Amino acid sequence: MSGITVYKDKCTGCSLCAKACPFDAITMVDKKPVIDLDKCTLCSSCVEACRKFGAVEIIRTTTQTPDIEKYKGVWVFAQQRKGVVQPVTYELLGKARELADKLKVDVTCVLLGHNIKDKAQDLIFRGADKVYVVDHPKLEHLLEEPYARIVSNLIRKHRPEIFLCPATSVGRSVISRVAVQLRVGLTADCTGLDVNVDERYLMQTRPAFGGSIMATILSKHHRPQLATVRHKVMKEASADPSRKGVIEVVEFDNTFFISRTKVLNVVDEVTSTVNIGEANIIVAGGRAMGGKENFKMLEDLAKVLNGAVGASRAAVDEGWVPYSHQVGQTGKTVCPTIYIACGISGQIQHLVGMQSSDVIIAINRDPAAPIFNVANYGIVGDVFEIVPLLTKRFQEVL
Repeated sequence: MSGITVYKDKCTGCSLCAKACPFDAITMVDKKPVIDLDKCTLCSSCVEACRKFGAVEIIRTTTQTPDIEKYKGVWVFAQQRKGVVQPVTYELLGKARELADKLKVDVTCVLLGHNIKDKAQDLIFRGADKVYVVDHPKLEHLLEEPYARIVSNLIRKHRPEIFLCPATSVGRSVISRVAVQLRVGLTADCTGLDVNVDERYLMQTRPAFGGSIMATILSKHHRPQLATVRHKVMKEASADPSRKGVIEVVEFDNTFFISRTKVLNVVDEVTSTVNIGEANIIVAGGRAMGGKENFKMLEDLAKVLNGAVGASRAAVDEGWVPYSHQVGQTGKTVCPTIYIACGISGQIQHLVGMQSSDVIIAINRDPAAPIFNVANYGIVGDVFEIVPLLTKRFQEVL
């Protein structure tokens, strides 16, 4: 097992390790460090602080999950919001069904929330063979600790070999904690999933080094194999009302719902355009838009097309547009029918979030902008002249 050791004969009592610990896991007792293993994450900050004396050492060992061959099945975390299963869940179910058929195992969903029992049947129709439902008032809103505690308990009890989770703010908050509790690895933001049937490895493909290469990651020694997948990367599983499955409501005692945080209020973002994750047409702006007030021009075009407004990271960092509109490696991955890029240069971090769009239209005054390399149609010119003309023309036609 991995662990941390303090060599007290080397320790000088300087307390640098305690000051360096970001998790407040080290206290000084009689001028010697005492480590709270419940708080310690083995981050190595204390080791770096004590490098001169070498009094703290972290030992990392690779151990295989016991009885690894007993882990069977493909599981999906079913994300819901206000009692509505989110479309990304159906995307994961489509891929889970494909992987499970290759491995000749079942697909299981985990559905947490309040007043959501009636949604379990939809998951069966979309490809699940079994659904575990945990319905409790304290699960109405996302609370990371109870969610992760319940999911970890179900995994320990039933031993799935693969667990897929949406790469959303909810999914990332939950699955990262599950990985820590189970002491297994996690591959984030996968764009491709497959299995080696003979070895039963999940082949997890994701961009690396800013999207310049695609890395395939294997977890050979641990189960379950955890992966998150972004919205719009995979196709939704189609519904089959004739499918049959098992729905099991699981009860937990109150200790599972204990949380150090609580939701005081939920305020929905009010926007006059469509959510970019669901939009068939997206009009996105970049740094060249020059300011928050100029995005009104893109909103006008998006309204005419019944589309959504997106943005590059540069525009979001400037505070012109909320983060929920960001497209790219650190934002949302989108796959609309039409993507109109206005004043976006086309750095790789943005391209990985939108290059799978069916039709890409780029508007930029720089003819050498990288965005033109992926665009189906390119317009070289001033975005402030071209966009109003497009809006006017679409209004006339539509």
